[in-house]
Amino acid sequence: MQQNPLITPVILSGGSGTRLWPLSTPEKPKQFLNLFGPLSMFQLTLQRCADESLYRSPVIVGSANHVAIMQEQMQEVGVMSDNIILEPCPRNTAPAIALAALAAENPTDLLLVMPSDHMIKNLAAFRKSVMASIPVAQSRWLVTFGIEATGPATGYGYIQQGDRIVGSSGSWSAKRFVEKPNREHAEQMLAEGGYHWNAGIFLFRADSYLEAMERHSPEMLAACQAAMNKQRIDTDICYPDPDAFASAPSDSIDYAIMERSDKVAVTPVNPGWSDVGSWDALFELSKKDEHSNAIVGKAVTSESGNNLIHSEGMAVAVHGVHDLIIVTHGNKIMILPRGKSQNVKDIAQLLEDED
Repeated sequence: MQQNPLITPVILSGGSGTRLWPLSTPEKPKQFLNLFGPLSMFQLTLQRCADESLYRSPVIVGSANHVAIMQEQMQEVGVMSDNIILEPCPRNTAPAIALAALAAENPTDLLLVMPSDHMIKNLAAFRKSVMASIPVAQSRWLVTFGIEATGPATGYGYIQQGDRIVGSSGSWSAKRFVEKPNREHAEQMLAEGGYHWNAGIFLFRADSYLEAMERHSPEMLAACQAAMNKQRIDTDICYPDPDAFASAPSDSIDYAIMERSDKVAVTPVNPGWSDVGSWDALFELSKKDEHSNAIVGKAVTSESGNNLIHSEGMAVAVHGVHDLIIVTHGNKIMILPRGKSQNVKDIAQLLEDED
């Protein structure tokens, strides 16, 4: 029986996570927060790829502003990396992934690209889909993992599957990518079938990605190559050249590569995934039953239900209220109705303007 090649996890950790204000801050964005217990989502992502029979040591691509907290949290879970790449400035996901692909030991290395601020509950299902996608990625397809759509969500992009890929155990060609739809369009896609949420998780050979970038975004590739050619190494940390990297166009992998390439595959999977993109999403992940409150921190409730209470540093008591999001952090308190957490950025900006 032929053994699968080892996969190099690429963990993207440069996001700012402003949608979970006031808990998430530029100094400590959401991937480093302990939202579900003693471990942060960054740490849970590290543990997700700790199986040495399937994965190599991970490549971490993050911000120079967070290197101390990254190293501290890596030590806490005992998953270390000798390949940390620090972006001099944010340029979105396509250039960030290019840095990791250029740093690969061999051009044919398989890269599993994962955001560090997503939750995956069913690790067995995720692992199974990754292993099933290995032959597809080795055949030079750019594989993206499509999440089973459980409702007409308007906050996610969608992927429409095309024809079954010959020889695969569960992958289809990606027919098209759909931007975040309105509710009517989302309902139409679900009724039609064959559409999946775009989770931003990918598997491909390093050279396949770089060749696609050379074809569709050559200016971006040239900037990333120059940045890595002039890199500075300091105690296993890679510092790409700031001026060269800053010249790269800022674009996502979806826009720059996936939507333009003709050999893109989608592997459907249902691993209990969430991008934890809002306080409402956190409530859905944290609640225990249909009418319960989701509480983190010190809080007491009376005649209240369906509230999310996340308190750091102060005690919270509520009585006779329902369907609220209540978050305290330091000297900041935010209260808003559930279902309105998409307005968090505006609320944070209002407070900043007031200051």
